Formats: sequence, structure tokens, C-alpha cells
Amino acid sequence: MTLTLLTIAAVSVAATLACERRLPALEWVFKPLASACFIGVALHGGALDSDFGRWLLAGLVLCMAGDVFLIARQDKAFLAGLASFLLGHLLYVVAFLQLPLNLTAMLASLVPAMALAVFSLRWLWPHLPDKMQVAVLAYIGVICSMLLMAGSTWGSGPGLPVLVGAWGFAISDLAVARNQFVHPGFSNRVWGLPLYFGSQLLLAYSVSSSA
Repeated sequence: MTLTLLTIAAVSVAATLACERRLPALEWVFKPLASACFIGVALHGGALDSDFGRWLLAGLVLCMAGDVFLIARQDKAFLAGLASFLLGHLLYVVAFLQLPLNLTAMLASLVPAMALAVFSLRWLWPHLPDKMQVAVLAYIGVICSMLLMAGSTWGSGPGLPVLVGAWGFAISDLAVARNQFVHPGFSNRVWGLPLYFGSQLLLAYSVSSSA
């Protein structure tokens, strides 16, 4: 079942990219389908059987909502998507707190997480509209919290997929930010979309390692 869902997700992401220019309406079919696959992977892995799984599943559902909002490519839809992803990141933080805490690994994550935050702010700030500055600051702060807590899971069963998935998710956000604020273009989605979905699938898969 997991292999089937991964295959459907890969085909859906490829179809989303392929249809963007000629048949953009089909993105409303293929992108939600790809999102449904990471929820399916989590459910198949037993997400409903543990606190970690349930919190992670709730975050995945919010991320799916964010995926749908971003299809519209309108300012209000972007803000709704931003809010959905921010809450999704927060729920991931709560999910990671359900796992054994590795304080040393969390502290080791502090430097790279802060480096990503500083880079993102220095890069984005000159391009941000005034009304978006507070929202982006809050979003980056939440991402850093998620990365720190992902680091704290190192050594637990789900530690590796959680850490790789969380960092992949965070880096994929840069593609969305570049497209929205810096340099819009298809190239952002070519690398950002596969990285995002791959990362979400890894996070969803981590549920099966938490038993």
C-alpha cells in the first residue's frame, strides 16, 4: 500500500508540473491527490494509534489545506495557505514533543536552524511588502522551532525520517517564498514541489517507525 501511494504521489506531482502551463485547471485534481497520498501513508503507518501519529496527522491535514489554498495564486489564498502551513508546522512541533527528547541533538540543531533563519530574512526582507513582514517573521520563527524539535528526535525510531523530512519541508518553503516575493517563475516549482512532497511523505512515513 505504501509503495502504491508513493507511486501515485510521484505521478501526481509530475502531472501537476506538466499541466501547469497548458492545462492549469488540472492542478486542482493532481495536487490535492498528491497531498492525499501523504495522509494515506500516515494512516497506513498507524497514525491513529499514538499521540505522535495523531498530532502529525493533524499537521499533514493542515498542510494539505495549504496546498489547496496555494493553487489559486491570489493574495488572500496565499495568506490562507501561509496560515495553514504555519499551524501545520506548529502541530509538527507538538508531534515531535511526543517522542523521547535528545537535548544534545536539539542544541546541535540550533546553529543550522538559526543560519537558515538569518539567511532567509536577509534574502527576503528587501522584497517583502510591509503588510507581510510580521507574518513572515512569525513563519520563520515557527520553522526554526520545528527544526529544533525535529533535531531533538534524533536517536528515536522516527528520528531520521523526521529530521530529513523537516529540513526538506523548511527548504522547500524557500521556493514558495522566492516565487511569491522575489522572482516568480516555473523554475521555483520544478525543484520546490518535488522536495516538498518528498519531505511530507518522509514525515508521514516516520509514523510507522514510532511503534
